Amino acid sequence: MTKQVQQLDRVIIRFAGDSGDGMQLTGDRFTAETAQFGNDLSTLPNFPAEIRAPAGTLPGVSSFQLHFADHDILTPGDAPNVLVAMNPAALKANLADLPRGADIIANTDEFTKRNLSKVGYAGNPLEDDSLKEWRLHAVPLTSLTVKALEGFDVSKKDAERAKNMFALGLLSWLYNRPTEGTTAFLEAKFAAKPEIAKANIAAFHAGWNYGETTESFSVSYEVKPAALPPGVYRNISGNLALAYGLVAASVQSKLPLFLGSYPITPASDILHELSRHKAFGVRTFQAEDEIAGVGAALGASFGGSLGVTTTSGPGVALKAETIGLAVATELPLVIVDVQRAGPSTGMPTKTEQTDLLMAMFGRNGESPVPVLAPATPADCFDMAIEAARIALKYRTPVMLLSDGYLANGSEPWRIPDVAELPDISVEFATTPNDADGTTFLPFKRDEDTLARPWAVPGTPGLEHRIGGIEKADGSGNISYDPDNHDRMVHLRQAKIDNIDVPDLAVDDPTGDAKVLVLGWGSTYGPIAAGVRRARTEGHKVAQAHLRHLNPLPANTGQVLRAYDKVLLPEINLGQLAMLLRARFLVDVIGYNRVRGLPFKAAELATVIQEVIESD
Repeated sequence: MTKQVQQLDRVIIRFAGDSGDGMQLTGDRFTAETAQFGNDLSTLPNFPAEIRAPAGTLPGVSSFQLHFADHDILTPGDAPNVLVAMNPAALKANLADLPRGADIIANTDEFTKRNLSKVGYAGNPLEDDSLKEWRLHAVPLTSLTVKALEGFDVSKKDAERAKNMFALGLLSWLYNRPTEGTTAFLEAKFAAKPEIAKANIAAFHAGWNYGETTESFSVSYEVKPAALPPGVYRNISGNLALAYGLVAASVQSKLPLFLGSYPITPASDILHELSRHKAFGVRTFQAEDEIAGVGAALGASFGGSLGVTTTSGPGVALKAETIGLAVATELPLVIVDVQRAGPSTGMPTKTEQTDLLMAMFGRNGESPVPVLAPATPADCFDMAIEAARIALKYRTPVMLLSDGYLANGSEPWRIPDVAELPDISVEFATTPNDADGTTFLPFKRDEDTLARPWAVPGTPGLEHRIGGIEKADGSGNISYDPDNHDRMVHLRQAKIDNIDVPDLAVDDPTGDAKVLVLGWGSTYGPIAAGVRRARTEGHKVAQAHLRHLNPLPANTGQVLRAYDKVLLPEINLGQLAMLLRARFLVDVIGYNRVRGLPFKAAELATVIQEVIESD
């Protein structure tokens, strides 16, 4: 009997289980097939902070949420339509997010008395009607997987570990996902262990066949491809996009890329990815600590490379002195801060926007640096190139503020035509530059950019002092002259203030909105989705998003003053709001929640409505 296929315009799925259950891999594979199918999508991986929490406990729950649709979407979704719960801990940790009437696919084999007691269940929720408000599908995923692999030469433990592939196969049938890519992926992943590859593929197909034959699922669903602008697309995470953007910046600047880095969550994947691209002249140096990483990167810049260092908030604190050295020496340097929840170690796998003020002011002395922030995972590519452009053109360190949500989340990315990428090449100083052409002045500035010349060490006749002690304007000699110091402080600030950045664009369809919703960084998706909902309800509301935070776009003050109210959601306690109030004397209305999670669209839509309707 052929089962009914029901059309849906969008679906939100959350895979959840123990950190050893392979939920991230399962989510990644479902996402890859969804991207190949042509849906628009957005993902939200959610990792436990503990390296290996006790199995079956709440701190050890790992989840992966995927929102896919036949139209343009902006967030990973507020609440899942389907929860795949591999054990009681996964059910308990995620049930509060599940709307009534949603589907729960629960692995009954793990709902043992011992596992239930670990998370405080007095009875089995699969049997006591406590889940009657949801559509429960109780499936013995582990035992079905083991039975399907009886004929394979694998241990029982390896057979049980393949249960995530059984679940993936079941969900792939339920939502009519392609299967060829997963089969090829498993063959490649376990190429050195062909029997394990065959077993996982068999488990995947067994899950598909279970969906096809069981009476537990009478309907499968189809979400048609989205109508995206023409082009070649791939699914990409923020960290991967940022790594590709740095490689592209290296190519477009005609400079070798040097990454000096120390592994830290959630930035480590950038180091891992860049280490694979030696063919592009990329050199990666995994240093012994954060200070050594940034020191090596600055040294590479001194030597004529595009120097980059990647880290998270705790690492920025350690790098502060060397970033100040880059300000004093006026050398290009890109500092990538993939923000995470703090303070101190905080919640290392959770997201925040709490490093803005540290990026702006977290160094001794008057030490200005440009600050940029990508808006989406795909935008990390463009903003990496933009950070490199500014660093090279203006001879300055640049802070690029990504965060955990962007780093690990993914979306379709239209692969750009290389011919469309900007030329950010630079010219090194090769000859003396004083009036009579006999002396090299390392701090003689370009009249337009105020950038000093970049002389590669060893260039004949261009020897000059370098270091953190104040320089004399022009000659670069050590100087303790008060007036010279005052001049150099103002010149360094003026150089940053004069950086060319695009105007702040405003989306105001009717042109007569009274409320502007402003954002920066990763809040773009939830804000845009919340604004979209508010407009659907008949409200007039404008939206603008900052990607350049220092200097701000020249028209920022004009935009803020054009509206009666400015709402600024931030995943901090109001850091940008503080800066805007001080700079423009506009009473920005902050909406601040610091939960380690991105905002939800419905949450922001409610806040927008309250601001519109308030006196």
